[in-house]
Amino acid sequence: MKISSDYTSNRAWLRDVVGNQPMILCSVSALEFLQLFVGYFSESKVEVYALEASPEENIQCHIVENLEAVEHIRFENVLCSSPSQAINDLLADSEHGDKTALVEALSKYYYSHEGSFSGLNIKAENRKRFEELKEWAINYFEVG
Repeated sequence: MKISSDYTSNRAWLRDVVGNQPMILCSVSALEFLQLFVGYFSESKVEVYALEASPEENIQCHIVENLEAVEHIRFENVLCSSPSQAINDLLADSEHGDKTALVEALSKYYYSHEGSFSGLNIKAENRKRFEELKEWAINYFEVG
């Protein structure tokens, strides 16, 4: 099993694990690949949208009927959820999902878009949770 600490970056690790395969990085894995979340040391789990289960034990597949139904981009031969898709996925599962990854990603998105969340398409069903986290995200990197 390939783990992130075997590589110089999480992006290199994710590219090697899922590159050129019919899968789309999602949730925290997508945020790491998009460099909206720094990730964790010695990480092994990779989350993807896929048409079928993977034989690799560390690839957690969310089965979909059609990959084109998932909002995604192609970068470096890797299919990756768009920032909006990845953030919506985590907002939808905020009770069980990685709140640190979500808030850090929202913060990095905000500051890399000149202090704005515009361009981020938050689904109506996730809007309330987004509003609850927005100020936390804006202040995430403040010291003191």
